[in-house]
Amino acid sequence: MIKLTFCLTRLPHLSREGFQDYWRNTHAPLVASVAEMLCIRRYSQLHSLSVELSAPLRVSRQAPPEYDGVAELWFDSLDALAANAERPDARTAAALLLEDERRFIDLPKSPLWWGHEMLIVG
Repeated sequence: MIKLTFCLTRLPHLSREGFQDYWRNTHAPLVASVAEMLCIRRYSQLHSLSVELSAPLRVSRQAPPEYDGVAELWFDSLDALAANAERPDARTAAALLLEDERRFIDLPKSPLWWGHEMLIVG
């Protein structure tokens, strides 16, 4: 399995609550609607809690500001991802997701990367 991890920062005009509501209730159903087409095996959202709750932990570690959330998407392999690039329906679905992401995510401030999950505990 290969995993896409996407650390999301909201657009400046959105409140945390507005961002998280849109992400969960508008974007998530859109992802679900194209998941099979894009060969997404699993999709999860991690919504951050209040800034005040996380502040002591961030300060103790000299950490940067938190993200508004983290999206995780699992795929079978890098080959499966490469196959998506060859299929017009998958390219259309990916473009649809990106178009929607531009409505609520500050993309230049939202890093993402491919990786393999290494389970250590659990």
